[in-house]
Amino acid sequence: MKKFTAIAAAATLTLSLAAPAMAEETTITVAASPTPHAQILEAAAPLLEEKGYKLDVVEFTDYVQPNLVVDSGEIDANYFQHIPYLEQFNEEQGTHLVNAGGIHYEPFGIYPGTKSSLDEIAEGDVIAVPNDTTNEARALLLLQDNGIITLTEGAGLTATVNEIEENPYNVEILELEAAQVSNYVEEAAFVVLNGNYALDAGFSVAKDAIAYESSDSEAAKTYVNVIAVKEGNEENEGIKALVEVLKSDDIVNYINETFDGAVIPFVESDAETQTEAATEAATEA
Repeated sequence: MKKFTAIAAAATLTLSLAAPAMAEETTITVAASPTPHAQILEAAAPLLEEKGYKLDVVEFTDYVQPNLVVDSGEIDANYFQHIPYLEQFNEEQGTHLVNAGGIHYEPFGIYPGTKSSLDEIAEGDVIAVPNDTTNEARALLLLQDNGIITLTEGAGLTATVNEIEENPYNVEILELEAAQVSNYVEEAAFVVLNGNYALDAGFSVAKDAIAYESSDSEAAKTYVNVIAVKEGNEENEGIKALVEVLKSDDIVNYINETFDGAVIPFVESDAETQTEAATEAATEA
């Protein structure tokens, strides 16, 4: 699979996503975070090629450009985000992106910084969290689940630091762009990381996380990473083929064998059971 780092290069390769012609492959371009999304796409590429589609991936390390290039039509789809972030982005940016299919879930985790156990937490400790609305709420809910803070009743998946009702340790919540949180492991007592950025930083949710979202948490049922496309393209034959391949048994097995519980395949028919099984397998690994 070719990987392109320039938007212009990707745009020149994007062809019609109609059913592939007999004489040539149709190219699908997808914007993706390097880990695990681009890796999963690389594993899917040979399977997609069997269906007559060539896959080209453009890697991004931020959460803004992948949506803008899909909304503009420069790239066909993206794979990096969950639905709450997608909906928030549409509302704030005026974009028209939709979910074409849920692929996997990444458990959020609390990871060691200067301290290795939550039992060591002390007055004034710094905890680094992502600063975008949906992921900050998710981080705060995980901190609440582990007794570090208490949020106001009903704060839920839109919680911010303004909803912290009790802070017995007077911890300082350091709000950072999601990709930067892992850079503070030598400065913060703990860091709370998105699954893909934990993988980028070399963390294993099964082996390194001090705590992570339980399989029956509100977040586990909400934050499924999806293939997103511009509204109107979700029924495109090429996009449907991409989603079908990413949800195939081959890719489910690849995810389970590769990511040590940090990435869990999403199965609509039995999502909760699938999540529990994968999380238990990661814990026992």
